[in-house]
Amino acid sequence: MEIITTHINADFDSLASMVAAKKLYPEAEIVFAGSQEKKLRDFIETFHPINIKRIKDINLSSIKRLIIVDTKNPDRIGQFAEITSKSGLDIRIYDHHPFTKGDLRGSVEVTEEVGATATIFSEILKSKKLHPTPIEATILCLGIYEETGSLLFPTTTERDLLAAAYLVKRGANLNIVSSFLKLELSREELGLLNELVQSSKEIIVGGTRIKIAKASSDSYMGDAAHLAHRIMDMEDIDVLFVLLSMEGKILVVARSRVPELNVADVLKEFGGGGHPTAAAATVKEASLEIVEEKLLTLVGEHIKPGKTASDIMTSPVISISWDNTIKDIETTMTKYGVTVLPLMKDGKYTGLISREIVEKAIFHGFGKSRALDFCTTDATTVSPETPIRKIEAIMIEQNQRFMPVLKGDHIIGAITRTDLLRTLYEEFLRRSRLEKPETKEKPSVGRNIALLLKEKFPSDIYNLLRLAGEVADQMGINAYLVGGSVRDLLRGEENLDIDIVVEGDGISFARSFGEKFNVKIRTHERFGTAKVITDTFQLDVATARTEYYESPASLPTVEMSSIKKDLYRRDFTINSLAVKLNLKDFGLLIDFFGGQRDLREKTIRVIHNLSFIEDPTRAFRAIRFSERFGFKLSKHTENLIKSSIKLEMFSRLSGARLYEELLLSFSETEPVKTLKRLSEFGLLRVIHPNLLFNNELESTLQAMFETLAWFNLLFLEERPDRGVLYLMALLSGIKDEGINAALDRLATPPMVSETIVKGMSKAKEILNKLPLADPVELYHLLKGIGLETLLFSMASTRDKQKQKSISQYLIELRKIKPILKGLDLKRIGIQPGPVYSKILEKLLDEKISGKLKTKEEEEKFIQEKFSGRS
Repeated sequence: MEIITTHINADFDSLASMVAAKKLYPEAEIVFAGSQEKKLRDFIETFHPINIKRIKDINLSSIKRLIIVDTKNPDRIGQFAEITSKSGLDIRIYDHHPFTKGDLRGSVEVTEEVGATATIFSEILKSKKLHPTPIEATILCLGIYEETGSLLFPTTTERDLLAAAYLVKRGANLNIVSSFLKLELSREELGLLNELVQSSKEIIVGGTRIKIAKASSDSYMGDAAHLAHRIMDMEDIDVLFVLLSMEGKILVVARSRVPELNVADVLKEFGGGGHPTAAAATVKEASLEIVEEKLLTLVGEHIKPGKTASDIMTSPVISISWDNTIKDIETTMTKYGVTVLPLMKDGKYTGLISREIVEKAIFHGFGKSRALDFCTTDATTVSPETPIRKIEAIMIEQNQRFMPVLKGDHIIGAITRTDLLRTLYEEFLRRSRLEKPETKEKPSVGRNIALLLKEKFPSDIYNLLRLAGEVADQMGINAYLVGGSVRDLLRGEENLDIDIVVEGDGISFARSFGEKFNVKIRTHERFGTAKVITDTFQLDVATARTEYYESPASLPTVEMSSIKKDLYRRDFTINSLAVKLNLKDFGLLIDFFGGQRDLREKTIRVIHNLSFIEDPTRAFRAIRFSERFGFKLSKHTENLIKSSIKLEMFSRLSGARLYEELLLSFSETEPVKTLKRLSEFGLLRVIHPNLLFNNELESTLQAMFETLAWFNLLFLEERPDRGVLYLMALLSGIKDEGINAALDRLATPPMVSETIVKGMSKAKEILNKLPLADPVELYHLLKGIGLETLLFSMASTRDKQKQKSISQYLIELRKIKPILKGLDLKRIGIQPGPVYSKILEKLLDEKISGKLKTKEEEEKFIQEKFSGRS
């Protein structure tokens, strides 16, 4: 015997799924496992759509196949649970709820997270061309519409809409659907709703707002889900539990808007089930008070901790002394780019002062007054454990833009409006993904990329990052993966240059890491950085820092700060991304400045408007990254580069920093394009006013690129100095005195300058004598000349014969050596002395000319020419 069944307290989705299953298994009997909702009973009595067997008429022992729809929970299928462990029983499952611990498993399992199980069956019937009749299509539509709230619940998916459209096409009667799913409440339902609202009480557990509502009904009411939805629409809460007592049973309906509490897991303890956001259970022989008490206990066990002040605060906080002058405070605010500062007295928090108050005080002539005389001393403060919900209420209701986080009298962090807004938005996105898990769009905020880290990084690096998070947790600090590895991870490129930033002492973190996992540590106390060295790779650790510039184009002054300030000091938005490593939030992507947006839009964008004023070398980097990644510069970034040139910021830039940026440009995959873009912005003239990127210079640079590519393909052990070669090519269009001036501007190391100047001069001399037909003459012309000079000469000429001569020397002639050595000459009978050098030189010339090939030929040549020298 084959049986099709569903969960007790069956609804329209249950009936629809059983009707559809009957079309797939025509020999099976439809049997309800228990009670049905009142609306469903009314429908069956009105239309008698199918033949339904009663469970008491079924011999359970004769069942060979059990088809279960709209559930997998053995506690929800009544007496059928007794046979699920029977040997030889074929169980087949069709459901739209996710699998949980203890669920039944079957030989066939069709489980899809859509709005209704009826959607799954509609798709199956359509694919198998087992099209439903109009009444069957109407029942399937009832299942979809009821389960998705007429396609309005957030759990509704695109597939539910398409399934409903298919059923309407197959003749579903929407008038019947609407008559059985009417949204208006009956008098009894209105009374129950009022009782639920009046009796409800709110509790806060781990920052999550939970409401429990109770009511009693004299008559049985099979469906209370729509009442729960009404309350959720009316109340600003995270989780709702509706407890409805009727006819000796208690119906529990749960709804959740937050990922911190999976209500399906909670109600499974009562024998119920459902989704993380929506679940139900029926409890027998218990009072409302007992169920409520157990429910509160279960909520405490299942809820995940919500965010508190310590999770979102910025730390450490820049502060000032209570006796600083107002004028000093203005300077500090400008230096660090902040608008509010906390005041400290004897190491204890005293109050807050804002830029607005500072500016007004200065305007009224109080620039020399003490900060304490103008600060706000009654601003609300919070502790590290204060829930985000409470902080949100305080900052909005009291219009407080800056929230100090205190531990005792000491300030340990601060929360700004931006911090709060970002947190609330991340929470909104998490809720959206919880309610619509099938969405493929990747959010830009609050995104967790732990799986991406595991997929793209080698296992040893991934495990090391997890261990770094573990150490950070033990030390009570936050650790982040930052830099190019994060950027390139999101670009789909490999970058194993691992940089970790901690909000705390980076050196202490590195030492703790090294002690715990027995790896080498190298520290740099002056910079607050360290290297963690393993057998296979190394990673850099730094303290989160902020920086300010005493003057434009100067080197920055760096101080310990928060991750937000640390990322703010970086050059471009795409380089300001971070990934949190603490185990609680491992993989959480931190994006304060829109880096993900710019990666998607392939745009290089500065973080703030003074970026090129403070550090003009960023203009070179902007163009390097643009060419390397194929990204465009944002229009605003282009304008800021042009403005910094007009303001002559680059004239203040030290030669050493300019030289370093130029070398990095030469190391790009296509340096000619990078140099051309630099010229378009007028940045090459920073090196020398006469340095123009014309066709001739472009041709020379391209020839240098091709020459280097050719030489690298020879796979020789020699590695020419790429920087020297491109500097030679770049300066080749300038007169001799200009070359020296350009090298001085770049503060080029003396030995490099000498190599360039002498090499360029020697190249002219060489090219004037080439080509040479005689290989011996060619050899002696080029012998002893540096590799960079030879390659520059080769790139500088368009004469193929001259290029061929240099190529012949590099590939062939310079490798030719006589087989015979000094000992061989002695053996032949030639007396040792200066004559050996002359003999070997003559022997080499003969070898180069191709006259001697074997050792015997060399000995014969010696004996004929020098036999009388013994």
